[in-house]
Amino acid sequence: MNTTRTLATARRVLAQLRHDPRTIAMLLVVPCVLLALLRYMFDQQPQLFDRVGAALLGIFPLLVMFLVTSVAMLRERTTGTLERLLTMPLGRLDLLLGYALAFGAVALVQAVLASALTLGLLGLKVAGPAWLLFAVAVGDGLLGMALGLLVSAFAATEFQAVQFLPAVILPQLLLCGLFVPRANMAAVLRWISDVLPLSYAVDAMSRLTVATGVDALLVRDLAVIAGAALLALALGAATLRRRTA
Repeated sequence: MNTTRTLATARRVLAQLRHDPRTIAMLLVVPCVLLALLRYMFDQQPQLFDRVGAALLGIFPLLVMFLVTSVAMLRERTTGTLERLLTMPLGRLDLLLGYALAFGAVALVQAVLASALTLGLLGLKVAGPAWLLFAVAVGDGLLGMALGLLVSAFAATEFQAVQFLPAVILPQLLLCGLFVPRANMAAVLRWISDVLPLSYAVDAMSRLTVATGVDALLVRDLAVIAGAALLALALGAATLRRRTA
């Protein structure tokens, strides 16, 4: 890893994003719109929004970051940009960490906007400190980014990259405990959910709605989210190829 090259990659990616307003809207506006839509769906049942709103504050940014980063990295390969970059003294880890820094900065802004909207205008009530809710939201966005960078190595076209969303994310969404408590699932499904990172993201958000402080389980959830993101980045660096075909 070379810090200068990593930072140069991050600056290049941020410059590209700055000139792509549709992607910026996808990353920053869409999660907020979805959360607002959810709030007013439950306008007559605010207690239901309080129960699921925190979990979805983590899920929506994760979904959007996964989709955008997987397509963005694939575009680097299909346009030949990645091949040209890797002929230069730029390592695979430098490239992925540069992407991680750039989209991590976006995830930070995304979490600020979504958390401020949800806790402020939408009136989400949580027992835990707001800064912890914000930290988990950032972690979830980074996890989505890391998973998106990983799966982009296995797609040949942008359409295939989008297909990974139902293949990778939707099973986690169904088994994360949002719809049915994980303890009430069949044993096999419960075991599968125990190894899926989204389960711990939802658990962390759910704990913050009822717990006022930091306990060992919350620390475990945050560690699993961070570990899964780092593992996905490491695997992404190992599987990164110059060419799509």
